[in-house]
Amino acid sequence: MWAISLKKAETTMNASKCNKWKQNAIIVAGRNGKGHKLNQLNSPSGIFIDKKKNIFIADFWNDRIVEWKHNATEGQFVAGENRERDRMDQLYGPTDITVDQQNHSIIIADPGNRRVVRWLNQNQETLIKNIDCRGLAMDKHGFLYVSDWWKDEVRRWKMGEYNNEGIVVAGGNGHGDQLNQLNYPTFIYVDEHQSVYVSDYNNCRVMKWRKGAKEGKIVAGGNRNELSQTEGVIV
Repeated sequence: MWAISLKKAETTMNASKCNKWKQNAIIVAGRNGKGHKLNQLNSPSGIFIDKKKNIFIADFWNDRIVEWKHNATEGQFVAGENRERDRMDQLYGPTDITVDQQNHSIIIADPGNRRVVRWLNQNQETLIKNIDCRGLAMDKHGFLYVSDWWKDEVRRWKMGEYNNEGIVVAGGNGHGDQLNQLNYPTFIYVDEHQSVYVSDYNNCRVMKWRKGAKEGKIVAGGNRNELSQTEGVIV
């Protein structure tokens, strides 16, 4: 199990004006087989890359978050890894992670425990309870977005204000393939205009929901022969 980084090598233009991309993959984490040692991963899920190119990884089957410094040969333990799984200092199959740049706290989707948690200097806090979370995102205005695969929706909370149900910003109309529906939303991305991009797993498509929209727009896939069980998305 490993994580890779892709970088653009070159772009060429042919007579039909089609872009051609050549890409080289560089292994930046893992590559030492499946396992629980600090130079290994076991089903890495969501990642977050900070301004120093350090990579935070939700290491799903190891029930932990690890940080790989830029050019490191092994990771550093950040959160979880205690095997009882349901205590505050434990995780159960973490799927995604983001970092609050204001206080450098780590926010984790912990679906096995049906919660979103914050880790700050080894202190833990539950932000959102009873949610079948999968993906996380933050925008520049201080809002936290969480996908809920069971309710087929994405909700938004103002950072620091979690004693409410949040606001539905995508889906929320039951599972289905209509433009106002999602079917097992996984990872999400929020752009500078607060538009939400959603990997709509069972619909094999990526949706874009503009701020305040009542339905989304298909931006990739949607037909079974185009994408299959979409997960990660970045713009």
